[in-house]
Amino acid sequence: MLKINHFSNAILSDINFHLKENENLILLGSNGAGKSTLAKVACGIIYSDKVELFGEKLEHLCAKRRAELINYVPPKLEIFDDYLSLREYLELSRLYSSLSVDEVISILNLDALADKPCKTLSNGEQQLTMLASSILHGAKLTIFDEPTANLDPKKTLQVYEMLKSDVIKNRVIITHDLNLAHKLGYKILSMQEGKIEFFDENKKFFEVSNLEKLFGSSIKHVDGYFAVNL
Repeated sequence: MLKINHFSNAILSDINFHLKENENLILLGSNGAGKSTLAKVACGIIYSDKVELFGEKLEHLCAKRRAELINYVPPKLEIFDDYLSLREYLELSRLYSSLSVDEVISILNLDALADKPCKTLSNGEQQLTMLASSILHGAKLTIFDEPTANLDPKKTLQVYEMLKSDVIKNRVIITHDLNLAHKLGYKILSMQEGKIEFFDENKKFFEVSNLEKLFGSSIKHVDGYFAVNL
């Protein structure tokens, strides 16, 4: 599904991995580790001739075909039109999904916000708007960059349930949230200083010995949850 063959640039060093079709991925790492840069390489925002998507070389894809195969959802909604409503934004986002704009608005309980300008929405509401946009885009693979950042517990649960559902086809999720990573159960790629330090199954990542290797004594595991060991 996604293959990156020994890619390096000023930030990333010899990135080499293969994600099979129907394998979802969590991308972890400290601030500045290169997670967002890797995501932008994978979807062609940063050019590379080392990327393959569903057996096709990314560099050979036209814009339409690339949009069918992959979509990158940034950590923050950028809107330059002061009056563009949530509904209008989603209508512009709909490409390959079989769902209608109204159906997605209903699924994410955004009905009360549908006619409000996107710029007036809270950070959490904007996160849900971007999630709705990604569903309507309907790419075969979607990369979500910090999809639960700035969310209250209720909205975090909404996003978690959507990320676990079949509405989104295949997904790569960039996050700092170890609890989200653990509960989703997806394969994990962990980065440090532009390099891959771990790429394997979720269960192996959360083994005590591996957590101690990666985080030292900074993380503690309590009743199935992970917290900073203050």
